This record gives sequence, C-alpha cells and structure tokens, in this order.
Amino acid sequence: MTTAIDEDRLSGTFAALANSTRRAILARLAAGGATVNELAEPFEMTLPSISKHIKVLERAGLVVRGQRAQYRPCALDAARLEEVSTWAERYRPVWEARFDRMDEYLTQLRSQTKEGRRR
Repeated sequence: MTTAIDEDRLSGTFAALANSTRRAILARLAAGGATVNELAEPFEMTLPSISKHIKVLERAGLVVRGQRAQYRPCALDAARLEEVSTWAERYRPVWEARFDRMDEYLTQLRSQTKEGRRR
C-alpha cells in the first residue's frame, strides 16, 4: 500500500534540508536533545543565527522544542525524515536497475580486457 505524501510539506522538508548547517544540527540532534547553546558550539555563528536555523527546522517539522524550566531544549522529530525516506524509496527500482546495468557493463569490459590480454 502506497502512503500519500503531502507534496507541500515534503517541499518544505527538502528546503530545510538544503542547508548544511541545518543538516549538521539534525545530525547532532540524532544523538539526543540539546539546547540552542549546545547546538551553536561547533559553529562560528551568533546565537540569533543558529536560532533562525532552528526555527526553519521547526517550521519544517524536523525539530520540536520542549519546555523545561527556563530552557527550551530541541529534539529531532523523525516523522518528516521518514516521509523523505518513503519518497526516496519510490525510486529504488530505478537505482537498482541502473546499478544492474552498470554491473553488466563492467563485467563486459573486464571480459573484453581479458580477451585482449590473451592475444
């Protein structure tokens, strides 16, 4: 059964993932929740700049913020990443067919090379 994907939401997810800083933030959050200060540590950016990246990730549904006293820790929400995976999985037969054709071509080239050496 094919799951329907909200194309606008998927576009927002891909737009958020298009930035390397945001991907790095998600990679960090994959290891567990973190504060904005913790997320900002590896970057040479101001806290307001990191906060803007986090807000983009929040709007895309990739990050959620909790409420713990005065802290608002961030956490990864993997549901949208699952949608990306589902979308990409639709193209698996195309990749596999191309890899199979490439494998056949390389086998053919090896065979021709071996025949050329024997002569």
